[in-house]
Amino acid sequence: MRNLDEQTITQAVLTRNAGTTDQRLHEIVTSLVQHLHAFARETKLTEEEWEKGIEFLTAIGHITNDKRQEFILLSDTLGLSTLVIAQNHKKPQGCTEATVFGPFHVANAPRYDLGEDISGGLPGVPWFVKGTIKAKDGTPIPHATIEVWQADDAGFYDVQKPGLDDYHGRAIIQADANGHYHFRTIVPECYPIPHDGPVGKMLEALNRHPWRPAHLHFMITAPGYQRLVTHVFREGGDYLDSDAVFGVRSSLIADWVRHESGIDPYGIPIESLFYTLDFDFILHLA
Repeated sequence: MRNLDEQTITQAVLTRNAGTTDQRLHEIVTSLVQHLHAFARETKLTEEEWEKGIEFLTAIGHITNDKRQEFILLSDTLGLSTLVIAQNHKKPQGCTEATVFGPFHVANAPRYDLGEDISGGLPGVPWFVKGTIKAKDGTPIPHATIEVWQADDAGFYDVQKPGLDDYHGRAIIQADANGHYHFRTIVPECYPIPHDGPVGKMLEALNRHPWRPAHLHFMITAPGYQRLVTHVFREGGDYLDSDAVFGVRSSLIADWVRHESGIDPYGIPIESLFYTLDFDFILHLA
């Protein structure tokens, strides 16, 4: 294949890739090549712009490490994460909606018993969270595994804090035989996604803010049911209609109930302000 030009190069690449025996790989790469080449033609991409694009992706690779996933941030802020989630998690009416995974999940989080404080000693307003894991017909799902992670009251996750050698604000707990879960933590606040890197520069150039509304992450698994990755957002909070990663669903917004003082859900007097959340999750059959 010689003397290729802007009109013949696409078919040449597709022909060269046709030898793969992986049909799904062939389908994806074929579409990728066609769309990339069409994009370059449509925008009349210059060499300088192409070089800037390569530099941008290289910078994303350089800043990514075991505690920071800049490629996920890029996918999130371009809406690709939400698109992929939406088309892969279509569920019957009534099931809890999925939303973006985010870049701050950590494998092998500490395990806690029901009712324990998962904040790891973080300062902040006490928050008591409970609910039930159910099937679509309302049947409780026993012993579901629940992973929870959150920002602190300043909007930071533990993995964003240099020198921190243990986990804060994340846990693995297990629902009881009746599908009930409950734990204590602190109220998280809204926060900007990391914007000191290439994705932040992209958002600035696009005149977009990096903020996410306050939320609590959940990942729930149970035998016979699809894994659920979702958030619970705060009713009335900031940025619900301009989430930087397009993750808000109306069904995932809940009332974080404010209590000035009194008796906490475990029957213990508490003189300070505290909040409660009661949120049930409906899983879809696998």
